[in-house]
Amino acid sequence: MQLPARWPLRCSLALILPLALAGCHKQQARVAPLPPVPVAVAQVATANVPTRIQAIGLAQAYATVSVRSRVDGELQSAAFQQGDYVRKGQLLFTIDPRPFQAALAQANANLAKDLANYAEAKLEAARYAELAKAGIVSREQNDQMQAAAEALAASVQSDRAAVETAKLNLSYCSIVSPVDGRTGSLLVQPGNVIQANTTVLVTINQIQPIYVEFAVPEQYLPEIKEFMGRRQLVVRVHPQNDNHDDVGTLTFVDNAVDPTTGTIKLMGTFPNPARRLWPGEYLNAEVTLAVQANATVVPQAAVMTGQDSLYVYVITPQGRAENRPVETGVTENGVTVIQKGLQPGETVVTDGQLRLFPGAKVEITGRASTPVSAGSDTPGPGPAPRLTQAHPGLAHPAAAPARGGAGGGAAAALTGAGARQR
Repeated sequence: MQLPARWPLRCSLALILPLALAGCHKQQARVAPLPPVPVAVAQVATANVPTRIQAIGLAQAYATVSVRSRVDGELQSAAFQQGDYVRKGQLLFTIDPRPFQAALAQANANLAKDLANYAEAKLEAARYAELAKAGIVSREQNDQMQAAAEALAASVQSDRAAVETAKLNLSYCSIVSPVDGRTGSLLVQPGNVIQANTTVLVTINQIQPIYVEFAVPEQYLPEIKEFMGRRQLVVRVHPQNDNHDDVGTLTFVDNAVDPTTGTIKLMGTFPNPARRLWPGEYLNAEVTLAVQANATVVPQAAVMTGQDSLYVYVITPQGRAENRPVETGVTENGVTVIQKGLQPGETVVTDGQLRLFPGAKVEITGRASTPVSAGSDTPGPGPAPRLTQAHPGLAHPAAAPARGGAGGGAAAALTGAGARQR
């Protein structure tokens, strides 16, 4: 059968037309612009950021006194209530004084008797001395009289000492507080007979001032010694679930590192005027080492983790996203210190990064400020900023450990401008 003359032309058009249409669709897909990505942004700012060490601390009494009687006797009365705050010199207990009053009276009687004998002996000795000079009595008799007078003089001295001892024992019948402090449980009730230096009657804890002990890893010791050599270091503590800080000073660094835990023990002293801190209480402790002035900071949400490094998305003047690698420092109050990679005044993305890519067009839907509380390395009232990121590899001190280890073991972190990877 013979084909029509126009058959080759029709076949060519049938083949070319679909290809042309497909090419047009591809070209149209390439030129279609992507919609802007909605993002929230914040401006890179500067702030004073403190360098601090965080740890879990344990409050300890400034002094603990176990009150005991210094004489035997019957406990007559207690002049305080359990748990009272007592002052130094305040009467606590009374022991039956009658046996000691009788002993004092007897000592005074012995002293009076020996004083009379001594007076007579002195007169006899003086007479025998005159007679011995005249040769009326022998020298041996004179020596005997002189020795008798000296023996009675010694007896008088002994009697005077016995009187002082009897007075002292009588004074021990009134037991007073040796320190200002809070009393504990009454361990012996009135009416019981107690033994000297054996029975504990009550325990008093001095809590004004008060110690807070905590331990930090030994690698922080060089920083602590460096900054302690410059000035007195500030320690802030607050109980769990309480944002009110008590401010004290670092007063003790142990003379040896604990080889079993690799930590060094520190201790701060706090005036505790409101008596908020209590012995045995676990506390969040922060030691302020220094303050980095004018640090470059961004919201913590702006910093993303990449395969090779941390990065942020910076908004260019053309309204596009730029992937910028950064080096970070401490994170505090939801704000991260940028050590390298950003300049103050630049704009960074804080929300919407997952849809971004380098060069993407953005639509700003919200702006956030970059609030940072300035740090302080001097004591003062008011709360300090809470630190929100622990040093890598260490436990964050947001939760106290189980009781058992003073100072909370090695739950510590160095945060601030001076923190570095260790």
